[in-house]
Amino acid sequence: MAAKDIRPDEEQPGAGPAHVAIIMDGNGRWATSRGRPRLVGHQHGARRVRDIVEACPRLGVEYLTIFAFSTENWKRTQVEVSGLMTLFKRYIKREAQRLLQSGVRVRFIGDRVRLDSALVQMMDNLEALTAGNSLVNLTIALNYGGRDEVTRATQRMAAEVAAGRLKAEDVDASTLASYLDTCMLPDPDLVIRTSGEARISNFLLWQSAYAEYEFIDTLWPDFTADCFADVLSGYGARDRRFGAVRA
Repeated sequence: MAAKDIRPDEEQPGAGPAHVAIIMDGNGRWATSRGRPRLVGHQHGARRVRDIVEACPRLGVEYLTIFAFSTENWKRTQVEVSGLMTLFKRYIKREAQRLLQSGVRVRFIGDRVRLDSALVQMMDNLEALTAGNSLVNLTIALNYGGRDEVTRATQRMAAEVAAGRLKAEDVDASTLASYLDTCMLPDPDLVIRTSGEARISNFLLWQSAYAEYEFIDTLWPDFTADCFADVLSGYGARDRRFGAVRA
């Protein structure tokens, strides 16, 4: 299936972003600054996700992609990793019906091979449960890395070429995009990273080629719906020409 791309050649100033991607950084620092275990920060961060998802319809955001766990996060302590995996299961169990009733469609991207089979089953079930929704498209990047995604996509393309189902000379940018985890999504218009760090951390490398970026100091557990609205209002003032010159 070809990647969906709703980005116009030019975007009129004042238009809000249809697809926002967020690197939800600062949970651990939020907790340690309060003398609490890092997992407490992740718990508060999970609750903040609900607020941001619920704000999307009134802010005109149709697609929200959040970075929940990267391929590099396995390097953290076993206690933190195990705690995060438990938190993901609790989030799915607690939020499933709310997401369904709120018109939210949930998708997961990333490599599921390393994830616990029970968690993968819960992810599959939540995707199936919410498949008929369309008010907000929530994509959760779990065991996701941009380089890993592109590597997996090229491996699948290479297998297709070897099998004679794809000609090497026919491979172009849109072909590669159709093999990515995000093939059913438009590219993000805006990428937000909280906590004051100014790097993209291997997140949506291919898809964010024309995205605007906002690096803000607020730690993720403190990133309220009002903060979200403020960032989006700044986006509307930008002149996005995608390499063209506006007449």
